[in-house]
Amino acid sequence: MRATDVLTVAAEGGVIGDGRTGANLALGVGLLGVVIGRLALARVVGRISTGSARIGAMSAVAAGLVGIALAALHLATSSGGPGTGNGMVGAVAALPLGLTAMAIGRRALTRSRSRSTGLSAERAVHEPGSGSVS
Repeated sequence: MRATDVLTVAAEGGVIGDGRTGANLALGVGLLGVVIGRLALARVVGRISTGSARIGAMSAVAAGLVGIALAALHLATSSGGPGTGNGMVGAVAALPLGLTAMAIGRRALTRSRSRSTGLSAERAVHEPGSGSVS
């Protein structure tokens, strides 16, 4: 193989090709969102004490949204069908992965909000002179 051929292949996206690269990127972002969401849920429950569950949950929702957008963009711009090497199957698999990341992130965000408001409501009832009637 000549050097010009190697440079041409490298410029076109390597052996994987441009078609699969976009789908793999969408899959990676969606999977990252799921992992971040699971860690945020673990923080809410109290299994992990480092970091903020709220920031992790919002990050998971954002990563899921980006993964869905990348997958939809790849599906809209790719030519050919499944099995042609354009990465359509990977993009289709990235859609539910992004939705899962968004759902897990939303669940962690809801739980972190309910824990913070639930604790402050209990403190207001039990503290003397808080203005609430017992």
